[in-house]
Amino acid sequence: MKLSQAEEKLMRYLWKLQKAYMKDLIQLYDDPKPATTTIATLLKRMIDKNILTYETNGKNRLYRPLVSRKAYFNKKMTTLVTDFFGNSKTQFASYFTESSNFTTEELEELKSLIEEQIKKKVKK
Repeated sequence: MKLSQAEEKLMRYLWKLQKAYMKDLIQLYDDPKPATTTIATLLKRMIDKNILTYETNGKNRLYRPLVSRKAYFNKKMTTLVTDFFGNSKTQFASYFTESSNFTTEELEELKSLIEEQIKKKVKK
């Protein structure tokens, strides 16, 4: 489930609206807005990829995502960790914390989140 940058941008709008007509999606773009044919092509490609679906309402199509934002992001992150960090979540976390210029407070918050996840895993 790989999306181009243009498809991903369109999906972010669709996830925000949950369902939308093409005109609603185009309105969310900054000026100059993309051509209707461009958006139609992107929508068609994403339908072919089983990322979204539509229902016909007269002459209009009401589009809705078949993949949640969370599921897409999880897949994207898994691919990133696999491709760039040899599937090592620890290497990814190390890189992320070293290169992101976290403040001490942000690192403490991250530490608390990790400790919370450890507690949940131990309970299971």
